[in-house]
Amino acid sequence: MEKQVIEIGGEAVGVVVPDHDRLKFVAVKYHVWDLDSKRFDSADEVRAAIRKLMNDPSAAGPRASVQSLTAA
Repeated sequence: MEKQVIEIGGEAVGVVVPDHDRLKFVAVKYHVWDLDSKRFDSADEVRAAIRKLMNDPSAAGPRASVQSLTAA
């Protein structure tokens, strides 16, 4: 496993870094902070969690934002 930048809609929103046998997500954008430090099995799983968060911000907790990832 290697570190990898996670982009959604062409925007870098975080990175995943190896953490034992999983990947730890490090958020770099406020609208995905609810996922910061969470561990995932794959980068695709991180992207799915981000999409879910953006489609249903209440699912992740009170800090979630409804801000669009693709807004310019």
